[in-house]
Amino acid sequence: MNEWLHLARSRPIVHRATKYAIAVGAVLIAINHGDAVLHGDVSIGRLLRMILTIGVPYAVSTASSVGSILEHKKLEHKKDVVSTG
Repeated sequence: MNEWLHLARSRPIVHRATKYAIAVGAVLIAINHGDAVLHGDVSIGRLLRMILTIGVPYAVSTASSVGSILEHKKLEHKKDVVSTG
């Protein structure tokens, strides 16, 4: 778990996840809240939902990146064990 958290907080993963969160989050906000934004009907509750809308692609991107790195490390370790075994 410590390695997962360490990777999740690393600069490249945070940077990538932030870019995806902004891009995908903006599209999702436009789809789900665009009419309210255009009509000026943005309550605190809706604003919180919009923030969560950005948080979801951030979390997905982070989990996917970290999972991929850990899987790659596991495969490399298995390859090393087989080649030296």
